[in-house]
Amino acid sequence: MSKRFSFFLTGLLFFQGIALAQAPAPLNATVDLRAIMASPQFSNSIQLIIALSLISLVPFLLMSATSFLRIIIVFSLLRTAIGTQQVPPNAILTGLALFMTIFIMSPTWQEINQTALIPYNQGKISQTRAIEVGMQPIRKFMIQQTREQDLALFVGFSKIKTPKSVDDIPTYVLIPSFMISELKTAFQIGFLLFIPFIIIDLVVSNILLSLGMFMLSPVMVSLPFKILLFVLVDGWNLITRGLMMSFMR
Repeated sequence: MSKRFSFFLTGLLFFQGIALAQAPAPLNATVDLRAIMASPQFSNSIQLIIALSLISLVPFLLMSATSFLRIIIVFSLLRTAIGTQQVPPNAILTGLALFMTIFIMSPTWQEINQTALIPYNQGKISQTRAIEVGMQPIRKFMIQQTREQDLALFVGFSKIKTPKSVDDIPTYVLIPSFMISELKTAFQIGFLLFIPFIIIDLVVSNILLSLGMFMLSPVMVSLPFKILLFVLVDGWNLITRGLMMSFMR
């Protein structure tokens, strides 16, 4: 037993000596974090990560800072007023609202392209300056569609200094103000859309009641008349025209 233990101890000391002999000498080099962060490769990588992160916010910006919000709500209320459950489908309404948004917002986006994107690509302005200049046309559009009481509401809750003009209002205050203004406008338009269809429902219900047809659903009877009325007055043309004109101020 003692021989085995002595051989084991000798072997352990032998391999330990080999490991110590082959151990590398400690490095005296230091890592300069400032030099790494100041390098162009590091700056470009950070800009790429930020750009990819901002791409994910494009749908939220499209819904909250453009005409898309009002249009899609009006279309949804119209479908409810007519009484059709899934006609037109959600994809059709969303696509129509998207292309109408592109049409309405095209002057704003052209101004952004001329004042911010082209000078930035040509190297005339910095990235920070391009973002500041590019936000101005969007802010101008939102300010034109936002009510003063909605602006005052969020300015009061934000606890910032009273702005001297609307240009001094921060963007994070302007966007929710614009959204609730758009919601009110969309519901006002939706209320007007409901009136003729409700009249048809009342007339059909009274006729069925007077005829004693209690088992017949008034909704099923009035639905063809509501669709017929909508087609005869060229409803899609009227609603599209009204929505387009509501953004012209």
